[in-house]
Amino acid sequence: MTYESVTTVPSRIADGVSYTVVRLSFARRMELMRRVRDLAKRCEFLEAGQDSPGAMEGALLRAEVDRVFLTWGLRAVTGLAIDGATATPETLAESGPEELVREALAAVRAASGLDAAERKN
Repeated sequence: MTYESVTTVPSRIADGVSYTVVRLSFARRMELMRRVRDLAKRCEFLEAGQDSPGAMEGALLRAEVDRVFLTWGLRAVTGLAIDGATATPETLAESGPEELVREALAAVRAASGLDAAERKN
């Protein structure tokens, strides 16, 4: 048996762009859970409130969880240059086109195999 710990996902939005994403393993699951645990708890607490500032803070925390998830699971971006330099997971998150960031995040989530409840916790 040969197992590849990463998979390459072609972009459906941009021709020639692809994402190399990690597949979930026991150790990677623990690492991801450690990274997002506190953010997810705070997010859940704020979403339980009804006030507008709490909702805004909750949305910000969800975006932070998404960024952690993206940088945890995206190993490489090929076929994309940002400001004249080859894109990396960090530059994609920081300066890349939002539609490609969302697509890469979806690819990471799909490859991780975590359902919404597991990602939240």
